[in-house]
Amino acid sequence: MSVTEIPAISWQDTRVAKTPAKTTKSTKATKVALPKAGENPGKIVDIDVSAEMSESFLEYAYSVIYSRALPDARDGMKPVQRRILHQMSEMGLRPDKGHVKCARVAGEVMGKLHPHGDGAIYDAMVRMAQPFSQRLPLVDGHGNFGSLDAGPAAMRYTESRLAPAALALVNESDENTVDFGPNYDGQLLEPLVLPAAFPNLLVNGASGIAVGMATNMAPHNLGEVIAATKYLIENPKATLKQLMKHVPAPDFPTGGQIVGVEGIEEAYASGRGSFKVRATVTIEKVTSRKEGIIITELPYNIGPEKIVEKIAALVKAKKIQGISDIVDLTDGQQGTKVVVEIKPAYEAAEVLEQLYSLTPMEDGFSINAVALVGGKPLTLGLKDLLQVFIDHRIEVVRRRSEYRKAKAEARLNLVDGLLKAIIDIDKVIKIIRASDDASAAKEALIKGFKLSDEQATYILDMPLRRLTKMSKLELESEQKELKETIAFLKKLLSSEEAIKKQVSDELTETSKAFATPRRTRLS
Repeated sequence: MSVTEIPAISWQDTRVAKTPAKTTKSTKATKVALPKAGENPGKIVDIDVSAEMSESFLEYAYSVIYSRALPDARDGMKPVQRRILHQMSEMGLRPDKGHVKCARVAGEVMGKLHPHGDGAIYDAMVRMAQPFSQRLPLVDGHGNFGSLDAGPAAMRYTESRLAPAALALVNESDENTVDFGPNYDGQLLEPLVLPAAFPNLLVNGASGIAVGMATNMAPHNLGEVIAATKYLIENPKATLKQLMKHVPAPDFPTGGQIVGVEGIEEAYASGRGSFKVRATVTIEKVTSRKEGIIITELPYNIGPEKIVEKIAALVKAKKIQGISDIVDLTDGQQGTKVVVEIKPAYEAAEVLEQLYSLTPMEDGFSINAVALVGGKPLTLGLKDLLQVFIDHRIEVVRRRSEYRKAKAEARLNLVDGLLKAIIDIDKVIKIIRASDDASAAKEALIKGFKLSDEQATYILDMPLRRLTKMSKLELESEQKELKETIAFLKKLLSSEEAIKKQVSDELTETSKAFATPRRTRLS
C-alpha cells in the first residue's frame, strides 16, 4: 500500500493571477522598508511585485495547511480542536465537574492559544459536541447546540465540559508523552499533538479546505477501528482485505445504508474513493387505505427539513406523482421521522425509487484522506492511517513509561532515606537541633546516616511532626510497591513487543469503555 505525498504548492499552480504573455509595463513597485540599525527611517526600495506576491501567498498557503485546515494523522485533531480540548483540560472541565459557559472556554482558548476569532473556536467546539456530526462526541454540551437543519445558540447561552471520551485523548499529556511548543506569543506552551488513546481521525473523521488541497474523511465505528488496529499490531504485514474484515465501511452517526462497497475498497486502498448512502425507510400502512414511506435515518449531514422541502418542490413541479402528504415528526427525543403518504392508486416502492433518484435521500460521500504526517500533507489509505496511529501510540507509551520509571526511582530514593532516618528518629532530631544552620544539619545527616544529598534535603524540608509520625511498615510497603513498579517498567521498556502488547491492552480497555454497535448498514 502506498502513501501518496501531496506535491509542494507553487505560485503557478494556484492560478490566482494570470500574467499576460506580453507586457510593456514594469512589474516593479516601491515598498517602504523597516529601518535597520544605522539606517535612516523610511528608506524606500524597489521590489518585484510578482516575487512579493508569490512569497506572501505561499506563506499564507502553508499557514492554512499546517495551522488551520488539515488534521494531524496521529491524534486526528486540527490545531483549534487540539487547543480547545487541552485548554478545557487545563481549566479542569472534567466530566465529573459542572458545565461552564462556552463563551468562557472560547475566551480562554483565544486569549492563550488560538490567535483567531472566537467564532472559529465556537464552531469547532459545537461540532465536537454534536452527536449527529461526531461518531464519538468529545465535548459534553448543555443547551442548544443546533441540529441538522438549524445552527446552535450563541456561546453566551450554551455550556460545555469535556466528554468522557475526550479524556482518552488528553490524559497523560503531563507525563512527557508528547512534545510541547510555544503558543502564538511565546508566553505559554501548548501540546503539538495529543497522546490519543484511540485512532480519533478514523473514528470521528475530518473535513477541511486548505489552499490547493482539501480533506474529507468519514467517521467509523470505534470498536471496529480498534479491532483492526490490534490486528495490525499483531500482524504488521496484514493485507487490506484482512483489515476490512474488521472495518468493512464507514459508520455514520446518523446511520443510513451504504450502497455498494467498490468505492470504499478504493478509498481504503488509495485514500480516495466515493460511495452512496441511502436513507433508512420502511413502508407501512398509515391509514386503512393508504401506505406511507417512513423515513427514520438520513444520509450524513442531510437534515429532515431539506428532504421535506425537496419533496414538496418536486410534487409541486409534478416531477413526482403519487404523494398526498408529507409530515415531519422529527424531534430531539425520538430522532428523525418523516412520513410520506402515498395515494391509494400508486405503489409505495415505485415512489420510493423516485425519491432516491431525485432527492438527497440517496447522497454521495467522497473520501479524500489527506492528513499531516511528520509535518507533510499526505494521502493515506486505511492501513497507513492505522500504522501512523500505532507508531504514535508506541512512542507515547514508551515516553510515559520512562517518565513514570524516573518518578518512581526518585521516590524510592527518598523512601530509602526515610527508612534509614526513622530507625533512630531521636538522633535525627538531635542533629537538626544541634546544627547552626541547614547546611550543617545536611552534612551531619549525610555523614551520620549515609544519606545522599537529595535524601538529606528531603528530610530537612519535612516538618518534624510529620517525620515522627511516619510508620516503618507503611514505608516498607511503599518501598516494595515502588520496586515492583520499577521492575515492571524496566521490563516493558526493554522489549518492543512488550510495549506493543501494552498498547493493544489499553486499546481493549478503551473499546470496552466507549464502543457502541454499528449504525450504518451495508447493502
